Amino acid sequence: FKAPSGDHPALYRDLLRTNRVHWIAEEPPPELVREKMMECHFRFRHQMALVPCVLTLNQDGSVWVTLVKPARAITPGQFAVFYKGDECLGSGKILRMGPSVYTLQQGKNREESAKKEEVDKIEPAT
Repeated sequence: FKAPSGDHPALYRDLLRTNRVHWIAEEPPPELVREKMMECHFRFRHQMALVPCVLTLNQDGSVWVTLVKPARAITPGQFAVFYKGDECLGSGKILRMGPSVYTLQQGKNREESAKKEEVDKIEPAT
């Protein structure tokens, strides 16, 4: 896929899944084990700004990463590195990604036009 521009919504995503995370402390953070979810920060490129996210721990040790706002050009095979404050918690290889902002917008547009069609059927124009 080649996006029409470097800022095209198809390049932005806010959900990804890693493989089994390698934790620096060898175990997932206690909060993540206890709550199955945890707020932290992540990056997937060296020197990029840290992005706030929520980790959801899966049975197999992988995590779903939900970003507070969509990030550009996340690619399977890159490593997601997780931080709490200045501390590096660990990392996991990105395996899968959720739908792009573009795909989500297309779906929303389809839903809205379907709702409009339903309303038009119910209330004939006079």
